[in-house]
Amino acid sequence: MLKYLKNIYAVVFIVFAIWMLFIDSNSLIIHRELNKDMNDLNDEKEYYKSGIEKDNKAIKELSTEEGVEKLAREKYYMKKENEDIYIIEYEDSLKLEKNDE
Repeated sequence: MLKYLKNIYAVVFIVFAIWMLFIDSNSLIIHRELNKDMNDLNDEKEYYKSGIEKDNKAIKELSTEEGVEKLAREKYYMKKENEDIYIIEYEDSLKLEKNDE
């Protein structure tokens, strides 16, 4: 080992390798962090792309008269004149309050 440390080229190479791997602004550690950030951003990009596709589908559906009527009936419980609406709630869909007795 001492034989290699006496060689100036080996010493310069070791110092250069340590500098590039740990100390430099473009070090291996920084590259790993940047790659992790890039992967997180790509995942976020895919999430937003799927949200945009879902919203575009909803916009396309609401651009028709039938789509608007369907939304009004299902979400806002609107009705036509001379029409009765019955809302059926199942027992498992109701939120039950616990009585402390």
